[in-house]
Amino acid sequence: MEQNEVAIIQNKILVIRNQQVMIDRDIAELYGVETRVLNQAVKRNAERFPEDFCFQLNDSEFENWKSQIVISNSEKMGIRKKPFAFTEHGVTMLSAVLKSETAVNASIQIVKAFVAMRRFLVSNAQIFQRLDSLEMHRIESDKRIDELFSLMDKYKVVDTQGIFYQGQIFDAYAKFQSFIAQAQKDIVLIDNYVDVSVLERLATKNSGVAVTIYTSSKTKLTAQDIQNFNAQYPPLTVNYTDKMHDRFLIIDHKILYHIGASLKDLGKKCFAFDLFDASFIPDILIKV
Repeated sequence: MEQNEVAIIQNKILVIRNQQVMIDRDIAELYGVETRVLNQAVKRNAERFPEDFCFQLNDSEFENWKSQIVISNSEKMGIRKKPFAFTEHGVTMLSAVLKSETAVNASIQIVKAFVAMRRFLVSNAQIFQRLDSLEMHRIESDKRIDELFSLMDKYKVVDTQGIFYQGQIFDAYAKFQSFIAQAQKDIVLIDNYVDVSVLERLATKNSGVAVTIYTSSKTKLTAQDIQNFNAQYPPLTVNYTDKMHDRFLIIDHKILYHIGASLKDLGKKCFAFDLFDASFIPDILIKV
């Protein structure tokens, strides 16, 4: 699949229950299987598909989905069974369950589409919000509009320290993404509680940037998660250590951040970050 086909997949990504998802029939078409075959595979492996991986649409979601899809009314009338929706994690798990080359290749493109959508939303969410405000308050001044777009500067890396309070999840993640965007060579993350959601954030790194993670041996990150990441966004190396308590993020071996919360929990509770003296980096890497 070429880049334009990834764009086509993006058009099939929906937002349901505040999550980006794809419907089973669209995934089945890309995987080259019948929808019933795909759903049968899910039922046989139900333990691999918790609700944050896959869920069935309820009645109102079903009717809303039918009103959006571009098919004839007669075809819509023929769709009686509520479809299943798969999150990005669910799509990845599907490729492992179906175990076909077509499914694996298609899942890579689908996940790329999910990541591209997420990057777009993260990059523009503040603008969308402020544009809504502009419409509501009928702001017509060019000066006001210039002020609006300058608000995006809050996500540039200019602060050496800061505090994010409980509930500032988007702001915290946006700040973290700005740290990641700086990396040109490598990223080192020291965090005892890394999971797949952290890998999703790291997937937005610049192409070719090497990632090394030091985490607890009790991490929820699996060998399959690491393999899937390396299939699309290499290279990633995961090392296990019980020597560190705090979280550190090292960019290109010359920028050192101390982060007061695990990266999977940013904004869930109040935490702070600091830019540390880079001279600490060699000592941290020796002792990790």
